[in-house]
Amino acid sequence: MSPLQLYSIFHLNLCYSSIEENQRPEVIRRCYWPLLRLAEIPGVPIGIEASGYTLETIAKLAPDWIRKLGELLTDNRCQFIGSGYAQLIGPLVPSEVNRWNLELGHRIYEKLLGFRPGIALVNEQAYSAGLVGLYQEAGYQATVMEWDNPGSGKAGWSPEARYLPQIAVGQHGEEMPLLWNNAIAFQKFQRCAHGELEPDEYIDYLAGQAGPATRAFSLYGNDAEIFDYRPGRFHTETALDGTVSEWERIASLYRSLQQDQRFSLILPEKSLELLGQPGAGHRLRLESVQQPIPVKKQAKYNITRWAVTGRDDLAINSACYRIHDVLRRRGETSPEPWKELCYLWSSDFRTHITEKRWQRYIERLRQMEEALGSASSLLPLKPAEATNRSGFRPAASSPFKLQEKGNLLRIDAERLTLVLNKRRGLAVDSLVFPALSEKPLLGTLAHGYFDDIAYGADFYTGHMVFLIPGQHQVTDLEAVKPELYATGSILTASATVTTRLGPIYKEVRLDSEKGSVEFHYHLDWPHLPLGALRLGHLTLRPESFDPSTLFCQTHNGGVQPETFLFSGEKVNHLAPASSLVSASQGLAASEGSIVIGDRQKRLCVTIDKCAAALTAHLFHTPVGPSFLCRLVFSASEIDDTSKPANRQPGALSAIRLALRAEAG
Repeated sequence: MSPLQLYSIFHLNLCYSSIEENQRPEVIRRCYWPLLRLAEIPGVPIGIEASGYTLETIAKLAPDWIRKLGELLTDNRCQFIGSGYAQLIGPLVPSEVNRWNLELGHRIYEKLLGFRPGIALVNEQAYSAGLVGLYQEAGYQATVMEWDNPGSGKAGWSPEARYLPQIAVGQHGEEMPLLWNNAIAFQKFQRCAHGELEPDEYIDYLAGQAGPATRAFSLYGNDAEIFDYRPGRFHTETALDGTVSEWERIASLYRSLQQDQRFSLILPEKSLELLGQPGAGHRLRLESVQQPIPVKKQAKYNITRWAVTGRDDLAINSACYRIHDVLRRRGETSPEPWKELCYLWSSDFRTHITEKRWQRYIERLRQMEEALGSASSLLPLKPAEATNRSGFRPAASSPFKLQEKGNLLRIDAERLTLVLNKRRGLAVDSLVFPALSEKPLLGTLAHGYFDDIAYGADFYTGHMVFLIPGQHQVTDLEAVKPELYATGSILTASATVTTRLGPIYKEVRLDSEKGSVEFHYHLDWPHLPLGALRLGHLTLRPESFDPSTLFCQTHNGGVQPETFLFSGEKVNHLAPASSLVSASQGLAASEGSIVIGDRQKRLCVTIDKCAAALTAHLFHTPVGPSFLCRLVFSASEIDDTSKPANRQPGALSAIRLALRAEAG
């Protein structure tokens, strides 16, 4: 039996959501200094990871700590792991922001430590295939990612793969050596340090990970701020004992492991030497259509956590997109505004941020928007625009032809035919792009379309649903009298739906020249209760698509789009992760576009991220000989970070989606 090689990475984050700024010196004293003392123990090598922002902040508050870290690095007592300037969620932001974040992090590492680290910890373990090329481009030689979620149920993956370094493969030829983190292991480590798990029991667990051949295993790969300190993020946090130092428990654990011949303590980089071992170096794709963005720990940690939950993720992410749009259009090359944007996109402002820090953050975000004039790009819809135009009828020269039959309003243009349901809030009954197919590509699948009673419902397109726990859902599927008006090549059908939360103003715009349809929503609500707000549903007509080549394509933080094949699999991104978490997966659509279709035809959707930074979600399931496939957009989900009182009305006033079709 070969000794089990154990490596550790302690994650340092002074931007930690629930830690006030005036508490940072205490965190350094109670958590960061003991960490360096741990590294001083002979034969106890550890990895230390910190963002550039955290290192900058420590350098201001405790410059001696930086000097001591440098000494330990020089003596090879520890290894520094990089991540970027800010702890932002890579899949959620445009590739240009990711590039700047990695580069700015390197500049600070060079300034304070004298080198650029070779291994990067994926922020919050939120991974996408598109990030591989960006880490590669930034000069990293390896990344650290959690095993538990990508490795869960992956066909063809050997369980042995978790014990050796592998190769993370992007979708465009990118490759990056990969070290595994392990959520179960680091959570057990935390319990042991907190006195909830006996050291002997934990060591027995570790011994169970050993095998006949050489294996490497992550002993720890998470926060340093939770030992001898409680950030106050959860009411379930273990109370501090006060009699026994948790860092001393950790040191005692490492000494026990050091003396146990079943184990060998190594630096993280040492495990890369095993890439040539049998079972190592497999080229793995960590993402899948069911799990396009793997994230750390249990299912409550999914991409919606930083996108459409929190105090008001939708509003602040939309504001960050507006800032990015201005910087991009300017061709900005100065690092300072990009540095500020990376900071504003930090993950911690999107989770358990304290009220005091939230107010400071909102003010800082507002100041940057004002300085750049980015807020002026947000143009809310105004119901008054349609006043007194309900009598519109197209002239003979108009590119549009109208036909009303019962509850259906048919609009013909040269490049598309759209049928709207007036009884269902202008939901799309059918949408035909004649150049591609005489059949509708999407629309409503009426009750009875499927023989299976499990799918015996109406599946609409272009509508909105707001799910509130314990209450009846709010929708726009009500009878309306649409107002029509035209400007040049654009015809707009608008309607207002009255709900118990306030009116919903909705527009469906057809552009005869572009051959596109746009859906605009304005929720004139005084506030947004906790709930799941899903809109812009697109329901494919199964008879119009080849299920064997059905795919979805979008960006998740990378330069190039990622492609996901359905391959007849069951997919449900909006399945609740628990009774407290309303969604389990999603797509970031970080460049504001997403495509769904088959090899011959595709529907191309554009999201106005500057108005509302929606996430995208897939549903697909075989139903008898047919299938049900939907693309849904979300403006709000629920999890443990959600706060009901902070939603800004502006984030709901200009939700815009555009749809067109093209040949494959």
